[in-house]
Amino acid sequence: MTAVTTAPSLSSPASSAAPGQSTAHDDGARTSAGTSSSLPVTFSGVGRSFPVDGGTRTVLRDVDLTVAPGEILAIVGASGCGKSTLLRAAAGLDQGFSGSVLIGEEPVRPHDHRTAMGFQEPRLMPWRTIHQNVALGLPSRTSRSAGAEQVDLLLELVGLSAAAGRRPREVSGGMAQRASLARALARRPGVLLLDEPFGALDALTRLKMQDLLLDIHAQTGTTVLLVTHDVDEALQLADRILLLGADPSDPDRPGATTRQVLTVPGSRPRDRGSAELAALRSSLLEGLGVDSHRH
Repeated sequence: MTAVTTAPSLSSPASSAAPGQSTAHDDGARTSAGTSSSLPVTFSGVGRSFPVDGGTRTVLRDVDLTVAPGEILAIVGASGCGKSTLLRAAAGLDQGFSGSVLIGEEPVRPHDHRTAMGFQEPRLMPWRTIHQNVALGLPSRTSRSAGAEQVDLLLELVGLSAAAGRRPREVSGGMAQRASLARALARRPGVLLLDEPFGALDALTRLKMQDLLLDIHAQTGTTVLLVTHDVDEALQLADRILLLGADPSDPDRPGATTRQVLTVPGSRPRDRGSAELAALRSSLLEGLGVDSHRH
């Protein structure tokens, strides 16, 4: 059973998109590093099971959700509930799911070029410079001069122009993660998929990266799906939050499904002391099986 909770909102998901965005994929995207085409994502009856000894293990089932162009959707849930599995389906990295996933109006394709994915680890090539690592994300057939210009713009966008010639071992963890984000943006994706991108960072660097993501989103308007274990991070960044978990009305049925979809009130940056956010935080923690009075 899906519970949709809508709190009073000062901005709609559609307002997160940059004015004048088109719905073309990266071949038709505008050339500036600060702009990108945004695309909707539609999950219809999405499920995923994996073979195990003597049968199958169902991780996800019956996920139905549409993410608007330019929206930031945070995905939260207990460990092992299928958050990353859902993200991989949207990226075209997993073709074994049931149901359908649309990027724009077309089904997701293997390694879909309309999306780009960022992970918890930067996954930079240690023998390449920061500039060269970011260039790995450029679309194929990009000319050398246009590619170099694009990478320069992206490095400026994430504040790494001065570190362009350094190797990954010569920069901090936060700088490496910024380079990873720039590499994902080099494709000019219609949908940016982030799998706990700040989970390995210290608290201060994590806050700075959250601010950077919002700055980038304000300039590019790309659709963002963000997996996180941090409820406060979800409340600060997202337009809506998808809570995955077992259906409380049918707890014996295997697989996580949509427990709640919550609209986060207020425009960003949000007041962390807001009473509305505190109420949503309590609701999310309870949905995760955590005593909100202790956290």
